[in-house]
Amino acid sequence: MQRLAGIAPAEVHHIWALLSQIPDPEVPVLTITDLGMVRSVTPQDDGWTVGFTPTYSGCPATEHLMGEICATLTAHGYTPVHIVLQLDPPWTTDWMTPDARERLRAYGISPPQAHSCHAQMPVAVACPRCGSTHTTLISEFGSTACKALYRCDSCREPFDYFKCI
Repeated sequence: MQRLAGIAPAEVHHIWALLSQIPDPEVPVLTITDLGMVRSVTPQDDGWTVGFTPTYSGCPATEHLMGEICATLTAHGYTPVHIVLQLDPPWTTDWMTPDARERLRAYGISPPQAHSCHAQMPVAVACPRCGSTHTTLISEFGSTACKALYRCDSCREPFDYFKCI
């Protein structure tokens, strides 16, 4: 198929839509596009290239997600698929969509606050259940390395906080 230089083909939009259906295996209410892990979709003469940045370089889901990208696009006739692992710049929670942050809160995980290079943990983390900022850090590591474990001192419920990266 011939593609016009400088014009994004309709297929690019369809591919983004397909990729927006691939859930994050650790937080299934979010997709890889919600998290900003898909950096680019580019047509090539011999197929498609997807730029992909994992949430951190040691993420155990990286291979799984790259396989899901290939399988999803291949199943819809977009072949061959080339995935370019982009580790620079590293992924940041700043790439998450506002809607993703709200769905994370509704799911019971406190979303990351604005990125700060100077503070690993924010001063006040809001409880995703009652909204109180009267919370206590229990452990810097929660159910996964990208989350910290907190307890709400108001409603007494434990919860994960998605750390700023």
